[in-house]
Amino acid sequence: MLDSRRSHVAELLRNCRLFSGLDQAGLETLAAHAGRRKYSAGSPVFHAGDAGDSLMGILSGEVRISRPTRDGDDIILADFGPGEVLGEIAVLDGKGRSADAMAIATTELIILERADLFAFLAQRPEFYSRLIAMLCEKIRRADERTTDFAFLDLKSRLAKALLSRSSPDRAAGRIALTQTELARIVGGTRSNVNRLMKAWERDCVIRMDKGWIELRDRPALALTAVPPT
Repeated sequence: MLDSRRSHVAELLRNCRLFSGLDQAGLETLAAHAGRRKYSAGSPVFHAGDAGDSLMGILSGEVRISRPTRDGDDIILADFGPGEVLGEIAVLDGKGRSADAMAIATTELIILERADLFAFLAQRPEFYSRLIAMLCEKIRRADERTTDFAFLDLKSRLAKALLSRSSPDRAAGRIALTQTELARIVGGTRSNVNRLMKAWERDCVIRMDKGWIELRDRPALALTAVPPT
């Protein structure tokens, strides 16, 4: 029964990007120490400043990463879905969590405690490169976001945010985001976001319907997202 559970958890770990390249022996070594935890929509996963004592992989659902602002609001940094990994920064440096994380759908995570992760890394030092590569990828995204806030206006940031959250292999994508959430993503006010969205709807670039945003003209948004120099 124990071996069956370990094999099952090993297969779940294989579905996480960080662990997908491990051989079966490595997966089962991790599986022996991994736990699973479920969160309902709206439940906090962790808060900024919490102890960074575990690494988390998303098995199902979606987790939103955000940072609180001085005025009591928050800025949405990213939404992560199945296969993504959370908490690697705090796990590596041993300091507190750098942001808030909240489940925005019913979510199941696989949990690996810091001590168990470092014990595994001591046996498999080559695994550090995968962990560092994923961390660097997130740093690059953060750098791009910082650059966008510095050099792009709200209209361009909003177009880019819509494109990044829709399916790139379809002419039209549907996005489940409210205008308040979009404002928190792009660093604008809801009223300004609403004004831009209404103008795009009149021009048939997007369509809004009952909490959904449909992208009808991706090329037009792409031109807006990267204004000419």
